Amino acid sequence: MERAFERLGAESQRTASPDGILKAEALLLPGVGHYAALVRALDEQNMRAALIGAIQRGVPFLGICLGLQVLYQSSEEAPQLGGLDLLPGTVCALPSNVKLPHMGWNQVAARRSSRLLNGIESSAYFYFAHSYAVRDSHEASAATCWHGAPFTAVVEKQNIFAVQFHPEKSGDAGARLLQNFLKIAA
Repeated sequence: MERAFERLGAESQRTASPDGILKAEALLLPGVGHYAALVRALDEQNMRAALIGAIQRGVPFLGICLGLQVLYQSSEEAPQLGGLDLLPGTVCALPSNVKLPHMGWNQVAARRSSRLLNGIESSAYFYFAHSYAVRDSHEASAATCWHGAPFTAVVEKQNIFAVQFHPEKSGDAGARLLQNFLKIAA
């Protein structure tokens, strides 16, 4: 992600401390791997409260993949661990009758107007790599995708933005999405 932002002429700084989150003008939480590992890392580094506080104060936030999933109340991947509980719903396993993980290019369909998707074709393709997703339909869902069942691909609610796909691997559409977030955060 750091290189993707560098290519767009933006500075980014990695942090593993609550103080770094409190000083941030915008926040990005990428994630690859297991839900439990991310939640435990946030808790062990005392970053959960700082992250929630910053988002509640209006700091622009972009979650990517697991960074989207952790915004919700819980996940079937680790039901004993709660998420950040900033959005209602549960992260569920994708249907078992399709190839998992859902890996590769897939089309995203906008459900409504979105600042994050501004200037991107309404049927653009993005790169996915996941086995869990938010299948609940809710007001924060700005775009959906289909892999055995519909799921939320883009979230947009006030200062909370998140995508299930990887914009840094999604070519021109992904670069445009990141540029849009930088404009929103400016």
